[in-house]
Amino acid sequence: MSTEASSPPKGGPDSNGPAVMNSGPTSNGNHHDPAAVEDGHLPRNGTDGINTHKEDPSNEDGSASSTVHNEQLASVDGGAEKKGSHEEGAEEDGEDEDDEDEEPSLKYERIGGDLAGILEKETASTIALGAKLMAIGTHAGVVHISTLDGTIIKSYRAHTASVNDITLDSQDEFVATASMDGQVVIYGVAGTETYSFDLKRPIKAIALDPQFAKKGTRAFVCGGMAGTLVMHEKGWLGHKESLIHSNEGPIWAIAWRSTLIAWANDVGIRIYDTNTEGKLMSIARPAGSPRADLFKCTLRWQDDTTLLVAWADHIMLARIRTRSTRGGAPGVSLVVEITAHFQVDCMLSGIVPHLNPLGSFLTLDYIPPDTFSNEETQDREEQRRKAANMPELRIISRTGEELSSDALTVKDYHRNGCNDYWLEPSIDAADPFYIVVSPKNLIRVKLRDAVDHVTWLVERERYEEALTAVEQLDSGKGANVAEVGRKYIEHLVEQGEFEKAAHLCTRVFGTNAKDWEDSIFIFRKRGHLEAITPYVPTKEPQLSRIVYEMVIAHFLQHDLESLLRTIREWPVEIYDIAAVIVAVKARVDRAPGSAILMECIAELYMRNKQPGKALEYYLRLRNPSVFDLIREHNLLVVVRDQALLLVEFDQELEKSKQKQEAPKNKNSGILKGKGKDKAASQAITLLVDHPHAIPVVLYAEYESGRLIDFLRASNYYSLEKAYKICNTKDMVPEMVFLLGRMGGDENNKEALNLIIERLGDVNRAIDFARDQNDDDLWERLLKYSETRPAFIRGLLENVGAEINPIGLIRRIKNGLEIPGLKEALIKILSDFNLQA
Repeated sequence: MSTEASSPPKGGPDSNGPAVMNSGPTSNGNHHDPAAVEDGHLPRNGTDGINTHKEDPSNEDGSASSTVHNEQLASVDGGAEKKGSHEEGAEEDGEDEDDEDEEPSLKYERIGGDLAGILEKETASTIALGAKLMAIGTHAGVVHISTLDGTIIKSYRAHTASVNDITLDSQDEFVATASMDGQVVIYGVAGTETYSFDLKRPIKAIALDPQFAKKGTRAFVCGGMAGTLVMHEKGWLGHKESLIHSNEGPIWAIAWRSTLIAWANDVGIRIYDTNTEGKLMSIARPAGSPRADLFKCTLRWQDDTTLLVAWADHIMLARIRTRSTRGGAPGVSLVVEITAHFQVDCMLSGIVPHLNPLGSFLTLDYIPPDTFSNEETQDREEQRRKAANMPELRIISRTGEELSSDALTVKDYHRNGCNDYWLEPSIDAADPFYIVVSPKNLIRVKLRDAVDHVTWLVERERYEEALTAVEQLDSGKGANVAEVGRKYIEHLVEQGEFEKAAHLCTRVFGTNAKDWEDSIFIFRKRGHLEAITPYVPTKEPQLSRIVYEMVIAHFLQHDLESLLRTIREWPVEIYDIAAVIVAVKARVDRAPGSAILMECIAELYMRNKQPGKALEYYLRLRNPSVFDLIREHNLLVVVRDQALLLVEFDQELEKSKQKQEAPKNKNSGILKGKGKDKAASQAITLLVDHPHAIPVVLYAEYESGRLIDFLRASNYYSLEKAYKICNTKDMVPEMVFLLGRMGGDENNKEALNLIIERLGDVNRAIDFARDQNDDDLWERLLKYSETRPAFIRGLLENVGAEINPIGLIRRIKNGLEIPGLKEALIKILSDFNLQA
């Protein structure tokens, strides 16, 4: 068939050979022009931009200091050059710092299980991945079939030498192996159907018919050092062989997809169509390529018509397309078109299509060690083979630009060559991954997902970005908003950004009561409880009472303003208000002049439905709403003993109001006095509406003449307090009344003494004694009258059942002059005769 090739892409091959990768800068901005191959190794000058993480080759476990992911498998290379000169060290340090902020694209984990234990004793030589199984060939000729997590299902010795190639059919029913011992073995995983072929010469590659398990032909192709590509098919008389190609050197790699078979030999790559049994055009090896046996070829069908090739340091992408036959002949023919071709600065141990970004490639790169340049040297140290570098996984764009690079830490990497590494993709499209194989390690490589992105942000303390990212994830995806948020809040607290941390709590904790409580205690421990208090939930979730009471107790000791605000905002159901009242009242008693403490206790009483107790503090605070409070809760009886204070407070409010309105009235030309009705005082209005509640002190102060009537008519006052007020004001008639109302011998005697000594009113004394109906009082009155003529005459004029006139007359001392005695005696005798 004719050979066709597309025009080379920009920066691609020209007439002098394939383009070098440096046609477009890589992420690290370095350019490398490969040198000639010498002894199978590509010379390096240490300035090609690859982070090799060189270390002592004697380190048997191959551990490295720079690692990525929790399995410590890879160190991210963000493109910083590892310069050898001391002068460029500072520049390298700056670039390394920038690299740390570049998020890796891949994550790594070692495959453990049974396979890990096997590779402690054996060395892997090749791998094949199926939908559910994984097959590993070893240099001892043993094949291990396992699950994808490394659990061994079967192990068997298929060969007596190294397994060069291994493959699984599409149904995971057969494993085919090719070996240095010249044998091809096809092993039935589930049954007893097994085939073995002795082809005499080492076999380097094998490929099964994609429908091997479904077709009775059991077809496969293989090739190796004999330089022939042979098709084997099962017939009536056994397997028959069909030669497809020969005479172009050993067969190094084979890939079979649908009806197309691609293979690589010393000349290049050829493609065969099983439908037409015709060979398509060949793809020549790039000029100047190293020996094919030292740096292997990887053939990967990306789809039914796209072949991906990695050979030595070249990457090619070939597309198979159809075209009409020439000359008007019926039918179509297939042609190969090279759509991409570029050279990289390392040797390629494997390549697979990559999903992110779409159209890119994932390559497993081998970095050849430096070689000695002086071939005539006798220095054995200089002649000694240099240790190999760590392999790298790179993501390369369709144009050849390096997007990311990770150096893998594998055991004994310093002893390995390019052909010792393999890179295989999984078949599962829903959860894609890759397997990297070295002689002693199996590493699973996966794309980093949104959860990994969140983890990476958290590790770099970029919490705001991490929180936003995790909030966009579906629940159950492995990342938790609260977990990320907690770390963010802890970070802010450590940085002293308490307000920001507190504001974040609602967003992070939601209805998680435990997280809320833990954070509140952290803020308290740090002495910034006031920052989180405005955000503390009081329902959905409602926290433990001890938390709310702890906040209140803290504010009571350290922040009374916050205490007042909290009392006003929090519902009383969430804490023990009685206990809080006791605590606050104790503080008020120790500091009775504290206005804010009085506000707190008044607010607590009001919220506890005790407005009467709150009224006292509102009056002391001169709170203008006190009148509304009295009216709303009918508290005038409670405040009657402080009515004077109420009136004085009302007068103060009125003066303050007038002072504030004076400038307005002056500016507006309003005249004072004339024609202006003076608004009634709130206190007076209340007292008028509730006359029974007017206290004694107000009568004593402003209406002393009406006090005795109030005392006789009202029962809404304290007799003892009223007496003290009257005593202070020297209001004797009122004192007499109050003493008589209080009762008791001493009070009655005191009242009588006041009448006699202070008032000198015999008639009132007689009335008082009569009202009390107390013989001792009468006797006291009579005895007191013996030396007071006016009292004797008054008693004689008012004799009755209580006073014996004869006894009264006998008490009159001889010589005592009593004005009006004659008329009094005549009246007594006259009354006596009438009664008789």
